[in-house]
Amino acid sequence: MNCPAASPVIEPEWLSRPAPEVAPDLVGCTLVRQFADGNVLRGVIVETEAYAPGDPAFHAYRGRSPRNWIVFEQAGHAYVYLIYGMYHCFNVVTDRTGIPSAVLIRALQLETPPPGIDLPPAQLHRVAAGPGKLCRVLQIDLTDNAQVLQPGGRFWLEHRLPAMQELLEQQPLHLVQTTRIGLTKGVDTPWRWYLKQSPAVSKP
Repeated sequence: MNCPAASPVIEPEWLSRPAPEVAPDLVGCTLVRQFADGNVLRGVIVETEAYAPGDPAFHAYRGRSPRNWIVFEQAGHAYVYLIYGMYHCFNVVTDRTGIPSAVLIRALQLETPPPGIDLPPAQLHRVAAGPGKLCRVLQIDLTDNAQVLQPGGRFWLEHRLPAMQELLEQQPLHLVQTTRIGLTKGVDTPWRWYLKQSPAVSKP
């Protein structure tokens, strides 16, 4: 699905599709984080994973719970959870209300260093190369769960820039579709996408 020319901001309607459709379309889009002090950090999404109904690897596989309730709500919310007791993961809720569906944002290619962190340019591309790293750099934790993704809030999404869209369509840049990482169930489902040429991908 192409970026509408009228607005760069991704609206809930655009996300109201099954996660396996949204996940590859989010690669090349931008995740924007606005901190409490007004600083803004932007990163291009270079790796995603989809989770949808009937998927045994999905938290909602056995139904609604106090942990996963937000993935049953309207598209355009954040779903944040903790793994291994120490790493947070940031997901975008997709599909129609009542249908559990989410896209895990696995890696970002940052445009500038995080506020207050002095990084050599050569290291910038790896600081958000993985879901745990991404959340640490963007200062995401469980208080961000169920946040609405909208300008003026803590997070929002922006469509691919026209130049990025053109590169993907003409294929100097290439999306790779493969299986997801770090799972014990649904391991053969090819619902992971990443930008082949990006050095910020967590694991090629």
